[in-house]
Amino acid sequence: MPVTPVQSSPAAAYQNPTTTARIPQRTLGQEDFLKLLVAQLSAQDPLNPQKDTEFIAQMASFSALEQARSMQSEMSRLRSEQQFLLANSMLGARVELLTQSGEVTSGPVEAVLWDNGAPRMVVAGQVYDMSEIRSVALFTPNPNPQS
Repeated sequence: MPVTPVQSSPAAAYQNPTTTARIPQRTLGQEDFLKLLVAQLSAQDPLNPQKDTEFIAQMASFSALEQARSMQSEMSRLRSEQQFLLANSMLGARVELLTQSGEVTSGPVEAVLWDNGAPRMVVAGQVYDMSEIRSVALFTPNPNPQS
């Protein structure tokens, strides 16, 4: 008996698992709220519409959500700026660092860099993260160097 191949559509033959898998979102945004609002308004009973007070309560909740999101973004920006100011205030100060490899090094802060939204310090020609600081001391050069 001869075997005949089964024909299928070209679209059915190709299935990309990355495009068929759905990635769930954990937060709702403004777009999601507006979609829900439009769906709710279009599906409501014309003889028994939603009360104005319920609609106003939903809008107030949405407004509070947007304000909280905006405040969170501003706080994050403020925290980054504060870290940068702190790093700049250490210019010239002597720091002791515990590196990620476990070594202890020290020296004056020569420069401050902004790297991927976080300040980093240059000590003895090497770049270090602020989290590696163990101590900070005012750097004062010896006024009477011995010859």
